[in-house]
Amino acid sequence: MGIVGKGAKCNVSGCDNDAVRSLNTGKVEDAGLSVSSDGKKTALCKTHYKEWKKETKGSRDLERARFDRF
Repeated sequence: MGIVGKGAKCNVSGCDNDAVRSLNTGKVEDAGLSVSSDGKKTALCKTHYKEWKKETKGSRDLERARFDRF
């Protein structure tokens, strides 16, 4: 059972909604979200996860393209 399953709250500064996803803290900070977590993983609520997805769409597409094999 992960941190989300244990009832974690969103780690973005100023947000106290329930978390739905956990991501690498470095990737979340690179997307421009202000995180109040010092660990490896950061818990995000639905709203902030959606914001993270929008901010990182281009880089995630490039990352997937590297591993595509024809």
